[in-house]
Amino acid sequence: MNQSRRALALLGLAAASTLVLAGCASSAAGDDGRLQVVASTNVYGQIASEIGGDAVDVTSIVSSGSQDPHSFEPSARDQLIVSKADLVIENGGGYDAFVDGLIEASGTKAPVITAAEFSPEWPEDADEDHADHADGDHEGHAHVEGFNEHVWYDVDTMRAVAQEIADQLSELDPDRAAEFAANAEAFGTDIDGLTGALGDIAAAHGGEQVFMTEPVPGYLVEDAGLVNVTPDAFSEAVEEEQDVAPATLLEALNLIRGGTVSVLITNTQTGGAETALVVDAAGEHGIPTIAFSETLPKGETYVSWMQANIEALSTALA
Repeated sequence: MNQSRRALALLGLAAASTLVLAGCASSAAGDDGRLQVVASTNVYGQIASEIGGDAVDVTSIVSSGSQDPHSFEPSARDQLIVSKADLVIENGGGYDAFVDGLIEASGTKAPVITAAEFSPEWPEDADEDHADHADGDHEGHAHVEGFNEHVWYDVDTMRAVAQEIADQLSELDPDRAAEFAANAEAFGTDIDGLTGALGDIAAAHGGEQVFMTEPVPGYLVEDAGLVNVTPDAFSEAVEEEQDVAPATLLEALNLIRGGTVSVLITNTQTGGAETALVVDAAGEHGIPTIAFSETLPKGETYVSWMQANIEALSTALA
């Protein structure tokens, strides 16, 4: 979204929220006494539900595969939901920047967990840190140059995020701290299974080349010991919904046709003419194509979703 559109959207949100907030009562907890957790996407919402159990009510603002968190425009109702939150979970790194506007507009003092900051790749000089969030400072969430913000595809980062959710919930509801800790431990055990499966791929296919139309599954590919050979200019253009330069498209097609790429990975939620061309080229040269999504498919948990992605990758490579 360009800056003028975002400014208009925020002005509209502020105006509408005045009416909504004036007509709705707000409380720190739900009518059932459960902690109110708000997540930017259903990926984090599902993890929060798993850790919090029946002690939490979780609302995921983006929960549909047809919604793009990069350009999502929140409503006054979304602001109301954030204003009532006991805990907010976002991806950060510029991926779901709409959350920052909601936090600022709602005036919430709820603690904010920013998943990107738990990534080992998070730049030390980035303008965000955990302490800032704890103090209620929610500024500085612009895209971080050179950082892959799609951290939910890094299963070890999600292990750390789940532990932080447990810690924050324990601060809010100390009587159930042992329950939250046990749930986080069980989640970590499931993550161990995912890392083991990725290790199996690395042992069998380490060093093989992968072409990704977008950088979304980059962490998963790296943890599987695979090498991403996609031209940066190609994946950046597709992610930003811009035209791929002719020279970059030719470079990409030559890579696909060169016989060294083992699998092509696309994004189920975005695409275009250039993506279709590389998919067609892959098909012509016997290269399997698999598609990953950015939001949690209906009926899946985070762990079952990642397991399905890992199995799809293993099958394609085999």
